[in-house]
Amino acid sequence: MTSELPTSYDAGASSGSGEGASDRSRAVTLALAFLGGVFGLHRFYTGRLQSGIWMALTFGGLGIWYLYDLILVATGEFRDGAGLRVVRWDVTDVAGYGDPSIRRVRELEGDVAALRGEVSELAERLDFAERLLAQGREKKGP
Repeated sequence: MTSELPTSYDAGASSGSGEGASDRSRAVTLALAFLGGVFGLHRFYTGRLQSGIWMALTFGGLGIWYLYDLILVATGEFRDGAGLRVVRWDVTDVAGYGDPSIRRVRELEGDVAALRGEVSELAERLDFAERLLAQGREKKGP
């Protein structure tokens, strides 16, 4: 007997309501809300452009809207433009670390770095061998 999970289920969500989590970073959103919240920077970051414009025009609702959003972001109840909760603290989650194409690019970067190290080591060995051969020729003389 296997039970099917609802299609809206997301293991990354921290609430039991079955909703997904936003791909935006909560840490970045909180920093933007704290530093530029009266201008709606955190709303622009999370894709809530219209309310971000209104927030900028009203200077964060004269500070009240700003404080309200700051509390929502800090408690993890703030939602992005798609209605998903901004709950993930880690920026690597945001950068698509779980995306297979991003993972493959990072693997290739690691492979290139390893190859650079090997080529550098081979160049040092070649240089050493050339110096040994040059010393041998100097000792034999004409």
